[in-house]
Amino acid sequence: MQNWLIKQSQINPDKIALITTAEQWTFAQLTEKVLQTAGQLTTLLGELPRQTRIAVLVKNDSTGYLVILALQQLGLVPLLLNWRLSRIELQRQLKIGQPRALIVDDNLATQLKVDVKVKLISLKQMTTSKAQTIVPVPEFLPDQLASIMFTSGTTGQPHGVKQTFQNHFYSAVGSAFNLGLDTNELWLCALPIFHISGLSIMMRSLIYGMGILLVQHFSAVEVTQQLQDYPVTLMSVVPQMLQRLLKVYPAKGYQQHFRGFLLGGGPIDAATLKTCQQKNLPVVQSYGMTETCSQVVALNFTEAERHLGSVGKPLFPIQVRLAAKPIGEIQLKGPNLAAGYLDDSHGFSQKMTADGWFKTGDIGRFDQTGFLYICGRKDEMLISGGENIFPQEIEAVYQQFSSIQEIAVIGVNDEKWGQVPWAFYSTQKPINYQLLLSFGRQHLAHYKVPQQFIWVDHLPRTASHKISRSKLRELAKKMKS
Repeated sequence: MQNWLIKQSQINPDKIALITTAEQWTFAQLTEKVLQTAGQLTTLLGELPRQTRIAVLVKNDSTGYLVILALQQLGLVPLLLNWRLSRIELQRQLKIGQPRALIVDDNLATQLKVDVKVKLISLKQMTTSKAQTIVPVPEFLPDQLASIMFTSGTTGQPHGVKQTFQNHFYSAVGSAFNLGLDTNELWLCALPIFHISGLSIMMRSLIYGMGILLVQHFSAVEVTQQLQDYPVTLMSVVPQMLQRLLKVYPAKGYQQHFRGFLLGGGPIDAATLKTCQQKNLPVVQSYGMTETCSQVVALNFTEAERHLGSVGKPLFPIQVRLAAKPIGEIQLKGPNLAAGYLDDSHGFSQKMTADGWFKTGDIGRFDQTGFLYICGRKDEMLISGGENIFPQEIEAVYQQFSSIQEIAVIGVNDEKWGQVPWAFYSTQKPINYQLLLSFGRQHLAHYKVPQQFIWVDHLPRTASHKISRSKLRELAKKMKS
């Protein structure tokens, strides 16, 4: 595949590629700036072998964006780190990644204290360095690594996922076939670019010739204003972000070019979907993971209303099957499946079936028309008195309780039943236990009703806004001890 950025600078030189609140660049201007950044990095790093790993710890701003693209132009692999992690977590990921250097945002550099010996390059040091003239790589070879990023670690330790150019390409193809492609597409990116939800938008930009409006911090009020001021066509969100945007939705709506939200990271609840329908806001539910370079299953705009709760049908390049019917583990096969785990090749191979399918760890079912429904994670499923219980089913019921803002259910070990469900929820003030118990017994089998309801200010989340069940399990363990 010809170098995507260079190709776009040739065929769409004057098309808008990147917008921030302060600046904007066409593809020709962006390419010039990326090559300059690549030249500055070469001055600091020297000539390095292709596929050398360089760690990147940056925020959602134009400089961080340029760094990621510049490393790809040099044939190097950006190892993307989450700046919200603790020092110990970052140290673990650097030890696993073994990068040649770490490029770090200046504001983050003062907080960074890791024992791993690695060359540090601040963004200020980079931007003030003299740029060498570099020759960008002519091709992005399909099996070469384009990026490495760590899974969100919602249920345990994160894995470093090796993503190839082929993975990103076919992810973009599947998305385009499902959502269609506006000739003047402008995708608002408020999700972190160190996460697949954000990075996949960057890669789509280079493949589609699409513009991106890059937002440094998600603020419902500020993003709402941008959705009115800029000709944004699409925005990727997680459920929490969508709910916050709906609370400040303007009476006049967004501007006329807006086509809808792409929702990932969790299912949409009935109340939120109803509000979107009332406001004539299209929402496309999707399912994917870091190992598949974003979405592999999705609803399209016309199907979303008729199939509430479904994540849709498999996108064009991907195959999906269940290990057992009618409910079983979801298995995937396709060209956007990652090359493996950086830190655990055996662990990745263990997730592959004998005939080459990837075991996702998610449990699902198909309806009669081929739409996929996610029941929950295999490792989140609890067995209570011999009965299988999926936390998402309980959560979906309690999300209908009017005052509950968010809720998460985990399994806790129990001497009598093996495991029992506990619920953690957030509201403005605690809810009477008997009210919650009675509500559950009206809508659920008795063994599915949580035995404990723990009120918290907010649920712990990962950088990708997913609920961290591993932290909830730690909290439950402390409460039992």
